[in-house]
Amino acid sequence: MALLFIPLAVLAQILGLTTVALISVWMIKYLDGFAWDGSSQQFNLHPFLMVIGLIYFYGNAIIIYRITSGLNVPRLAVKLAHFILQLCAFICSIIALVAVFQFHNANQIPNMYSMHSWAGIATVVMFGLQLLFGFLIFLFPKLPERYRTLYMSSHIFFGVFILGLAGATVLMGIGEKLAFAGSTLNTEAILGNVAGLTTIAFTCIIAYIIYKPDYYADRSLTSCKMFCTGVQSNQDPLVTKKGCNSDTLNA
Repeated sequence: MALLFIPLAVLAQILGLTTVALISVWMIKYLDGFAWDGSSQQFNLHPFLMVIGLIYFYGNAIIIYRITSGLNVPRLAVKLAHFILQLCAFICSIIALVAVFQFHNANQIPNMYSMHSWAGIATVVMFGLQLLFGFLIFLFPKLPERYRTLYMSSHIFFGVFILGLAGATVLMGIGEKLAFAGSTLNTEAILGNVAGLTTIAFTCIIAYIIYKPDYYADRSLTSCKMFCTGVQSNQDPLVTKKGCNSDTLNA
């Protein structure tokens, strides 16, 4: 495994947790915390849960195969952890959507009026489909290997694409919230902007880890991954489709 993998994985955790912490401080200290009563405190659950779910949980679900690569962890356990993290992310996103729609309805605020809301719905729908297809194809009922192999490159691509879309939506949401609060560069604005920067950094590192073939301890896994994603290397021979086992590829 490449020398920089562990520092990058640790940095990703620091950035992800920092983003969650910054959003938490913003919602609690500057926006009066959380509630479920149709007030602005109910709205605060929306950014908090979206960042925890579709950024931190989802980002970790994406790289969990890299983190466990080379360790003596049963493959099924890694698959289940990958699925459970995504399921937790999806549950967080649904609760977050319910919170914001109920807040809008309780305060006669129109729904779906901004680019942030459109991108957010698109992200959650795509993420839900990604979760559903991944479960059906790789876990239960688990399609034959040929179909799992054919789907793998699309699964990886859309996984990273959806994380990027979630990050972009978070940035739009932060900008929208700060615009409503006014254009003053105060402590709250600095907090929100720094949270946006850590979101960008976290998603970029996750994407880099995923598309760096050296970050696999298993060389056969590297070859299979490069074959299915169309990435070639001078160090590894191009494997045949017969040798590309989707059980080792499932990442």
